Amino acid sequence: MRSLLLACSLALCVSGVAPASADSRPPSSSFQFRYLRVKGESMACAVWVPPGYDRARAWPCIVFLNGSGECGTDGLKQTWQGIGPELQAHPERWPFVVVLPQKPREIEEWEEREDLVFSALGAAKKRWNLDPERIALTGVSQGGHGVWMIGARHPELWSCLVPVCGYGRALTVAARVAKLPVWAFQGLKDDVVDPRETQGIVAELERLTRAAGRAAPRLTLYPDLGHGCWAAVYADSALPAWMLEQRRGR
Repeated sequence: MRSLLLACSLALCVSGVAPASADSRPPSSSFQFRYLRVKGESMACAVWVPPGYDRARAWPCIVFLNGSGECGTDGLKQTWQGIGPELQAHPERWPFVVVLPQKPREIEEWEEREDLVFSALGAAKKRWNLDPERIALTGVSQGGHGVWMIGARHPELWSCLVPVCGYGRALTVAARVAKLPVWAFQGLKDDVVDPRETQGIVAELERLTRAAGRAAPRLTLYPDLGHGCWAAVYADSALPAWMLEQRRGR
């Protein structure tokens, strides 16, 4: 029954009609759901609008990239893991507009769907007043890999990168994101993503930033956590506070 109500609510939100009653609302009244046409394909996106949003001022923004288990076209699952539950549990910690595109297929990497990322962000910029100097990129698992790769491809766009258990090659990404503030997270008992990949990228970033006299990247390792460490990551109140401090090109 809950799934049916959520599906009906999503359809209403996408069509621009408000839900009729409290029982038919989406998971949070601060999520808005919509579909985007990207290269002729319909793709899903959710946007978190923080309590007290006021268009009179520019708001910081976070783009969140989901993991493989949340791929699809339902438009909802990407809000169920990672940052979404914490936005609902502690909205006071997250004074951001948060854009959550949903990667449609598990077999694709996020860099293959970067048009979806930029379409979702572009649509959000038109609808809400976003601060272009404070647009952070974060994601989990496949989304963490997407943070490394899309961050490396377009480093000029982001205020900071927060990859969570994201795989990648140090030689591919480190030099391209060395000027960006980075806070990476990894569970050391991860049996899906080899922790050495995160550690290797951060080690190379440390070498590059030290040589350039820049602030070193941050790395948080969880000795007792595995692949699903993201619950602990986004529950840490220090993370949104740190993200708020970051500015593009600083």
